[in-house]
Amino acid sequence: MRVEGITGIATRMAEIRSQLAALSPPPPAVQAAPESSFASALSAATSLQDRYENGRIPVTALAEVGSTGHRLAAPAAAALESLMRAAQRDGVKIGITDSYRSYDEQVDLARRKGLYSQGGLAAKPGTSDHGWGLAVDLDLDARAQAWMRANGGRFGFTENTPREPWHWKFTA
Repeated sequence: MRVEGITGIATRMAEIRSQLAALSPPPPAVQAAPESSFASALSAATSLQDRYENGRIPVTALAEVGSTGHRLAAPAAAALESLMRAAQRDGVKIGITDSYRSYDEQVDLARRKGLYSQGGLAAKPGTSDHGWGLAVDLDLDARAQAWMRANGGRFGFTENTPREPWHWKFTA
């Protein structure tokens, strides 16, 4: 399938960056990206919200997180890949259990797990950060959770949902 226009270019650029990052040796110390990079990342993520509805972003407009099979908005995917490499260098394993959620997946999750506002674990369908490709659910043991709390912010991720220590949102 051939992707057209800016979406295709952005998707391909994210793929190339990911491939280059995998080939490059890691930097000696991980540092937060300059503000201009964060502004670019936020702008790219916001453009998805300008063009699509929550949970209705085409796969071609999202970027794969490494070779995990999970997809996020391109800036979130790139940041998560960097985060996971840094954790690995520190001897910490971080897995992914969930990422982008289509609207239909949001509806199913709300049916199965209940709405967060009513004591469940799902956002109202059409309002989920997962539906924008900005949230990820991580597989974290106690050491990885502590690492995320100490380092997630350096990569633009915040633990923003009480009762869900596995849920991390990319906020650039």
